[in-house]
Amino acid sequence: MVTRVAPQPLRTRPRVSVMIPCYNYGHYLPGCVDSVLSQQDVDVDVLIVDDASPDGSAEVARKLADADPRVRLIAHETNKRHIATYNEGLAAVDGDYVVLLSADDLLSAGSLARSVALMEAHPEVAMVYGFSPTFADEPPAPRTTVSSWSIWEGPEWIEQMCRRMSNPVSTPEVVMRGSVMRELVGYDARLPHAADFLLWLRAGTRGAIGRINGADQAYYRKHGANMHVQMFAGVHTDIVQRKLTFEILFSEDEAFLPAGHGLLDVAMRSLAREALVTAAQPGPDSEDEPRDRLVALAAELCPPDRDPALWQDYERLRARGRGGNTVISRTVEDITGRLRWRQWRRTGLMSPVGSIGAGR
Repeated sequence: MVTRVAPQPLRTRPRVSVMIPCYNYGHYLPGCVDSVLSQQDVDVDVLIVDDASPDGSAEVARKLADADPRVRLIAHETNKRHIATYNEGLAAVDGDYVVLLSADDLLSAGSLARSVALMEAHPEVAMVYGFSPTFADEPPAPRTTVSSWSIWEGPEWIEQMCRRMSNPVSTPEVVMRGSVMRELVGYDARLPHAADFLLWLRAGTRGAIGRINGADQAYYRKHGANMHVQMFAGVHTDIVQRKLTFEILFSEDEAFLPAGHGLLDVAMRSLAREALVTAAQPGPDSEDEPRDRLVALAAELCPPDRDPALWQDYERLRARGRGGNTVISRTVEDITGRLRWRQWRRTGLMSPVGSIGAGR
């Protein structure tokens, strides 16, 4: 179970290395770097890795490095794509704690000291995260008062992820113990869309997971429309990536987890449930084929004979969707989404998507 503890002040001054990958975000770089260099009560160093941006990002980064000795630059001559860029940068930093911060995101004032205070007080914690408000142009005023710290034992946090099947971590708010990051080596190129989730899960195999409650730890920038153009096809791709994520975790990090936990089966059922919940939602006829692919994927993850009740719930929900009121369905979906968002903001965890088969 999660343990809630009172926050303690930071009594040391550790060094935090912040690696900033950049591709065509040169216009955001000065604000991003400033949000790091202005952090108080910790020593910071910044490494910008520009992945051969054609927009002049490397020149912006070079000027920032020339202006402050705490900033370094690695500029690629050819584009290596995001995973290789992440891992090159992470391998080149050596702080007590490590952050990967996208060039278009920002840290909130005091966030590094708040995160590091938790890990300095609890050396068993491998990774800390928090809440990151989204923004488009100007970030909102941050909440800076910490109400409490949450600490999960690593296997307990992993189990929560298997059951809830929602990645509650945005990325810019993550601070990882440097020794853990160096052991884990970084991001897995087999997972171009879910490598961050695997990294958080693997951190839970090496130590406890902490969360800062009450304060806003970073800002996650949203660009334009973030929804998939085709809902069912987009969710199918996402579930396939998470399926591979858990298969890799329980295959390659099994030695770091309790024997006989059976969590892979739990994860597969949770993914099947999400596929069925999504497939049961009303949508345009043009998406019937992607919807059918979701149902087929659910059958692969959790066959009907393994969990008949789950599939019976799906059939009932699907029947209601065919003959129900689409406006009411969308309203219920919107309310449910708001409740999930509020739970995430408060606790750092999300409830499972939808309502069928929950809790079994």
